[in-house]
Amino acid sequence: MTIYTETFMYQNSTSNIPEFVLQGFPGIPAEYYRLVGTFFFFIYLMLASGNIFVLVFVACEKNLQKPTYIIFCNLAISDLGFGTTTLPRIIAKYWMSEIMSFNGCFTQMYFVHYFGTCTSFLMALMALDRFVAICNPLRYPVLITHSTIVILCSGLWIGNLLVLGAITAYALSVPYCGPNIIRQCYCDHISITNLACADIRALRATSTAIAMAVLWGPLFYIIFSYVAIIISVMKISNKEGRYKTFLTCTPQLFIICLYYLPRSFVYVASIIGIRFETNLYIAMIMMYSLFPALINPLIYCFRTKEIKDTLMKKLKQRQVKVNRKGILT
Repeated sequence: MTIYTETFMYQNSTSNIPEFVLQGFPGIPAEYYRLVGTFFFFIYLMLASGNIFVLVFVACEKNLQKPTYIIFCNLAISDLGFGTTTLPRIIAKYWMSEIMSFNGCFTQMYFVHYFGTCTSFLMALMALDRFVAICNPLRYPVLITHSTIVILCSGLWIGNLLVLGAITAYALSVPYCGPNIIRQCYCDHISITNLACADIRALRATSTAIAMAVLWGPLFYIIFSYVAIIISVMKISNKEGRYKTFLTCTPQLFIICLYYLPRSFVYVASIIGIRFETNLYIAMIMMYSLFPALINPLIYCFRTKEIKDTLMKKLKQRQVKVNRKGILT
C-alpha cells in the first residue's frame, strides 16, 4: 500500500497516482473489520434478494405487468445496481484490502452517480404516473401506456449514461498525484476530485450545478405533482374515496421521503457550512444511499395493494396445495 503525501504531489504534478486507499470509518479498530464486513455482507444479501424478488415477481405475474410496475422494476434495477456497485467493494475493504486501482475507483464513481441519477428521475416518473392517474384518470390509459413508459425509461437510462460519461471524462482530465486517501467507504465524485492537484473550480462548479439539477429538479416536480394530487383528492366528496386515493400514493411518498429528505439535509448543511464529525458524516451518506434501496422492496410488497393482494393470493394457493397433499397422504 502506498500513501502519497502532499510533498509528493508537488514533486510530480503531471502524472496520476496508480491507486487509491479507501479510508472507510476511521473510528473503527482493525479487530472489528471482519464484523463490519459481515454486517455489510448481510445488508447486500437483503438488498439484492429483495430487489430481485420484485423483478421476478412482477415478471411472472401478468396482472402486474402495468406501466406503474414497469417503473417499479426500473427502480429495483437501479437500486440493485447501486448496491452491487458499492457494497461488494465495501465488504472487500473490511475483509481483504482497502486498496483500489485508479481506473477501478473512477469506474465505481461513474456507476455510483449513474444509478443515483437514474433513481432520482425514476422517482419523478413515479410521481408523473400518480399525477395523471389521479388528476386526469380518463386520459390515463392514453397517456400512460406500456410503450410510453418503456420509451421514457429507456431515454432516462441512455441520457444519464451519456451525461455521467461526460462528467467522468471531465474528472479524469485533471491530474491526481497525491494524497490518495478516499475519505469514504466508496469512490464518489467529491471524494476523488478533492484529491486533484490542479485548479478544479470549474469542475466543481459544473458538477455541483448538475448534482443540484439531478436532486432538486425532480424533487420540485414531485412536490408540484403531489400538491396538485392533494388538491384533486380533497375535491372528492366521498370520504372513503379520498382515503383509497391517498392510499395509492402512500408507497411512492414514503420512497420519495426516504430518498430526498436526508440528501437534501446533507446538501443544505454543506452549503451553509455545517460540518459533521467524519464517522457521522460517512454514516449519514451510507444511510441515505443504501437504506432506500434496502427498504423499497418491502414497501412494494406490503404497501402496494395489488402486489400485496397477489402475494397473499399466491401464499393461500400454496397453503391449499399443502393441505390437500396432507389429506391425500
